[in-house]
Amino acid sequence: MTQPDLYTNQYVLSGTVCKTPKFSQSPAGIPHCTFVVEHKSMQVEAELNRNSYVRLSVVASGAQLQNQTQHLYVGQAIQVRGFLNRHENRNGLSQLVLHAQHIERIN
Repeated sequence: MTQPDLYTNQYVLSGTVCKTPKFSQSPAGIPHCTFVVEHKSMQVEAELNRNSYVRLSVVASGAQLQNQTQHLYVGQAIQVRGFLNRHENRNGLSQLVLHAQHIERIN
């Protein structure tokens, strides 16, 4: 039996953009886009149907993701692949954020 990789951090979420994307640039010149994805589905847990509802902040950084974020709009269906990370806001509250590595529009 192989050992699981303790450093795996991959997440895929599909849903709709529910907050207007905000664009910024770091002092080092790296472009950033932040937005929120809302996901609703029915999942099976312990052989029972369960409604799943998630709103997750997404950060897309770097020139390679600029083309994927330039035309995002509220209500657009997308799938985001990336990794999860903890961000701390100015009040010291931590929040789970999805750092995008690939964004795909869903028709």
